[in-house]
Amino acid sequence: MSSSNRVSQLGAHLQPNKSNGFPTPQESLGAERLNITFPIRTMTNFLDGGEKTSALKERIMMELERDPVWKTNDQHDMGLAEIRERTMAKVRRIAHYIAHESLDTFKKRMELVSMLDPATWTRAGVHYGLFFGALRGGATPAQFSYWVQKGAMTLNGMVGCFAMTELGHGSNVAGLETTATFDEAADEFVIHTPTLTATKWWIGGAAQTATHAVVFAQLIVKGKRYGVKNFVVPLRDPETFEVKPGIVIGDIGAKMGRHGIDNGYIQFTHVRIPRSYMLMKHSKVSRNGQVKEPPLQQLTYGALISGRVSMVTDSANVSKKALTIAIRYAAIRRQFGGKPGEPETKLLDYVIHQHRLMPLLAQSFAMHFTAVEVTRIYEKLMESMEALQPGDKDLEAVLDQLKEVHGTSAGLKAFCTWMCLNVIDQCRQSCGGHGYSAYTGLASTYSDFAVHCTWEGDNTILTLQAGRYLIGCYREAKTGKRQAGGVAYLNDLDNLLKSKCTATRPEDVASLEVVGQAFWLVAANVVKKAGEDFEAALKRGLKEEEAYEECSQARLHAAKIHSFGYLFHRFRDAVDRAPEDLKAVLGKLCLLYGLYTISENSGAFLQYEFFNPRQIDWIRAEVARLCKQVRLESIPLTDSFNISDFIINSPLGRYDGNIYESYFARVQSAYKPSVVPPYFKRQIRPLLQRKLEREDVLDIDDEFE
Repeated sequence: MSSSNRVSQLGAHLQPNKSNGFPTPQESLGAERLNITFPIRTMTNFLDGGEKTSALKERIMMELERDPVWKTNDQHDMGLAEIRERTMAKVRRIAHYIAHESLDTFKKRMELVSMLDPATWTRAGVHYGLFFGALRGGATPAQFSYWVQKGAMTLNGMVGCFAMTELGHGSNVAGLETTATFDEAADEFVIHTPTLTATKWWIGGAAQTATHAVVFAQLIVKGKRYGVKNFVVPLRDPETFEVKPGIVIGDIGAKMGRHGIDNGYIQFTHVRIPRSYMLMKHSKVSRNGQVKEPPLQQLTYGALISGRVSMVTDSANVSKKALTIAIRYAAIRRQFGGKPGEPETKLLDYVIHQHRLMPLLAQSFAMHFTAVEVTRIYEKLMESMEALQPGDKDLEAVLDQLKEVHGTSAGLKAFCTWMCLNVIDQCRQSCGGHGYSAYTGLASTYSDFAVHCTWEGDNTILTLQAGRYLIGCYREAKTGKRQAGGVAYLNDLDNLLKSKCTATRPEDVASLEVVGQAFWLVAANVVKKAGEDFEAALKRGLKEEEAYEECSQARLHAAKIHSFGYLFHRFRDAVDRAPEDLKAVLGKLCLLYGLYTISENSGAFLQYEFFNPRQIDWIRAEVARLCKQVRLESIPLTDSFNISDFIINSPLGRYDGNIYESYFARVQSAYKPSVVPPYFKRQIRPLLQRKLEREDVLDIDDEFE
């Protein structure tokens, strides 16, 4: 390209509204909306679960945008104290909503808050999801009523936190060191931090705002340990906010993201609480020190699944937000390729850019429909568990259901959060230098989301839990016990393991049926391999836990392929039940997700010989073809997510396409141009005006000899 033409192109970028014959950013984005084969509103309603839910979502987005408490234009230029104060102002607003709207409306509101302000979502979630959730799941009816009357539901009189993690223990909850020793004479528990590593750490809300904590501690009665139980411990006086005697609380300091959360540490020194402050829905301690354990300890695990399920939903939503920004920007931004008198080429028209973003767009749909399904089966499980009575004939079926939801949600939480974090970073990189700016939204989205890969169960640990569940299903299937739900493919292993792709033409591999069969075949093989490795370790004399550790890598691999297949099959189920005018585009997206995932994990599909090398080549070619097709409707598809500009909160992702003026205005509002820096006299002037010593002078005469 000539220098004069390049200058002309730069001028078009710097003055996007100038009439030069080239499309403006707004016109470029508008043209993309002409490429459509499906009704956007029908897609929006289908994704949301119906017209009423779409309308509710739009109403809440408008309320958030018009409420000054939720303003976002200055969030990247605030100090820590300001951020935390504003977060608590938002928590106060959330407390108002929970008292005045239905649970379904409140859940939808919090889903949107999670995309707009992850820190506030977390701070409110610590109280309502963790603290109040622990009360709901662990308290007796009388205890629950007591704490509700004390203000646990309405945030009147108390703000809760969840004190599980310690400085020396995280995922290994059974290894927590904090103790709760029963003093029978006083009818009290003594909560104590016996070591430095027993210090409660990373406790959201502890540093500045919580009055009470649900504390995880080792129950000790008459010198005997009974494992980790939950205790409500008052931390501060709600009137004066002074910390209670025997308690030391501090701030753990700067962290990667979610700065609005006041994460802190807590140390207890022989802090006494009434016996009734132990949550006793499951385990009970009587006045005379008799301990009654639940007959089925695993029934206490149901509440732990909630956070994992919500993070599958959050992964889908945050992926959709990041992709909306990156794809809209790619439909506007032009780079290279222009001939004299013609505009440069859109990023979205480059094959490599399509391959970078279109499979991730398809993946976001897969995560969305999977989140809908896993939420449904979780809610069904909780209904079954709440209705369960001692000696219930449905007990075994409920326990099987619990195992499935626990194992499935563990794998999905891990792989969906990992995938979403990759989506955010790929979107950030695809926006070039602008993606690195805080004002364009993707940098903070990444740093805020990254913690999802650690809390509510470290992802690697969760994949191993999922792998352990799959080994158990495989061993049960070998004995003839029928498997249900997402592991039903293990019921017919003998026939399934013999299947192969018989495609003899490229177009024959481009089939949802073929892709579905491929995932079942390979998942069955990797699960079988993990099971065989486990059983081989047992035969060598290893104990059960040692055998599971020995086959850790096989467990992780089994969980990975199983989870990817689960995502595909839930997407395919959604295609089957979709309105007729959406089936074609959703089928295309589902096929792209499936084939792209196979191509990225082709080793396993070749190893177990479902596909041969030639067929894998066909799959990769089909992925490229589908990327070009999906690219044509990528803007209407992101429009169907129905995320307002306020929630997107990025000039690069504006619906109207006016990205440059908006971006420039955002920067100008934050910083005045050409201001002399306050450290000029202290640092810059001494640097510029220092007297050079002889050795500081460059001698270049030698270069001319």
